[in-house]
Amino acid sequence: MYATLFFSSFLLAFSGAMMPGPLLTATIGAAATRGPVAGPLFIAGHGLLELLLVVFLILGLAPLLTSTPAFVLISLAGAVIMLFMAFSMFRSLPGLSLAEEIKPPSYTSLLTAGALLSVSNPYWTVWWGTIGLGFLLRAQQAGIPGVISFFAGHILGDLVWYAAVSVAVWHGRALLTDRIYRSLIALCGALIAAFGLYFLVSGLEPVLEVLYI
Repeated sequence: MYATLFFSSFLLAFSGAMMPGPLLTATIGAAATRGPVAGPLFIAGHGLLELLLVVFLILGLAPLLTSTPAFVLISLAGAVIMLFMAFSMFRSLPGLSLAEEIKPPSYTSLLTAGALLSVSNPYWTVWWGTIGLGFLLRAQQAGIPGVISFFAGHILGDLVWYAAVSVAVWHGRALLTDRIYRSLIALCGALIAAFGLYFLVSGLEPVLEVLYI
């Protein structure tokens, strides 16, 4: 049973990790200058937050986490965070150069960014309060070892994909000119801004529905 929980969780997480999102976009942008460790550090921050969320779910807080007020709050806060990140990326474009941008990884900042990008995504909370909760309840039937197997498979699925993306971007940087690099960062900034606007609209919709009832 433990192996089944581990591999089913791994496959679900791996397939989800491959889908475009703010965390993946930020990883692509960071890996070119922070190295292959960028993805694993993002996932470490992401994983610490997910561990906390799993504890909340076990304590029975799923209805609170997936409530409409929580969704609105997370959506609007996430929109502000992502739009600010996008603005910062656009503002830095004129001075970006691969020759100057190679930096040692800042473990604290990348861990924090991984957690921040996760908690600012309302659909991450919804996923955990529905699909993730279903898997977690099944894992609980096997006791603590079952929960550990489920969580380990989930985190490893994310880690394998994000590490692979970071390695690919880092080794591919030899093919990048400064112009292409700036274009890549601009694209990442545009995508993060698009996610921010999407979260803004998603968060405002329930509010507008109440106002116009």
